[in-house]
Amino acid sequence: MISRIQRIPLRDVWRHEALDFTKWLESNVDTLADAIGVTLSNIEHEQEAGDFSVDLVAEDGSGEPVVIENQLGKSDHDHLGKLLTYLAALDAKTAVWIVAEPRPEHVRAVGWLNESGLAKFYLLKLEAIRIGESEPAPLLTLITGPSEEITKAGTKKKELSRRDDACLRFFDGLLERARKKTQLHANISPGTANWVGTSAGRSGLALNYVIVKHSARVELYIDVDRQSGEGNKAMFDGLAGQKEAIEVAFGGPLHWERLDGSRACRISVPIEKGGLLDEERWPEIQDAMIDAMIRFEKALRPRWEKL
Repeated sequence: MISRIQRIPLRDVWRHEALDFTKWLESNVDTLADAIGVTLSNIEHEQEAGDFSVDLVAEDGSGEPVVIENQLGKSDHDHLGKLLTYLAALDAKTAVWIVAEPRPEHVRAVGWLNESGLAKFYLLKLEAIRIGESEPAPLLTLITGPSEEITKAGTKKKELSRRDDACLRFFDGLLERARKKTQLHANISPGTANWVGTSAGRSGLALNYVIVKHSARVELYIDVDRQSGEGNKAMFDGLAGQKEAIEVAFGGPLHWERLDGSRACRISVPIEKGGLLDEERWPEIQDAMIDAMIRFEKALRPRWEKL
């Protein structure tokens, strides 16, 4: 015969959070260690952290402190705030939060904290169970914790944030310098994308500044036909038929990208003086892009206006 698991109210097993559950956990820390996959030893209760006292502090396999906060109820901001305070006060790198009912917003918060890489956070759900007429037993379920995937996601977000900040600063400088020479992008504000653009005076035609890690370009982006795309190819072909005259007017070769596998087309000028990662060369890159854009627009505008 196979019995079913029965869940018991936590307060029927541990009447008092500090006097009963915390003391039980102190004597049975291996149960927690198994749940989170971390070796725990030398556990102490009510250790001082400034004006506060931590429920439990243990050591991991490297001898580093692990802060443990217990809550026989729904997770709340007060306990999360205490946990962060304890981490800072004890200079710990690992935190464990055991709750009866983890709120979704706190699950997300702990996930975000793990992405930050500042410390390792484990959020566990505590239940009490019995099978048949057995004695009560604890059931600790890991809700969220650190992982290689979460760490990678956090690192990627930081990289994107740094890139966004760099793009904003690069284009802020470029547009400021450009306003002294041309009104083409005078009414454009920089954003966090790796490009800024303005209408070329016809719906679907855009004059863009683009920068990536190691290079930059200015371009005419052709997307006048957003249905079939055939109008884009027709306009591109009309300009490409004047390639020699356009490149003479520009003063150098252009990149002609029909992009047959895509709806839109592009004509561009590569700027080979560096890219977003070459911050010390930004003024030189910006000036080269502005000069290219002015000559590029003058060479192409009379042609696209006749198509």
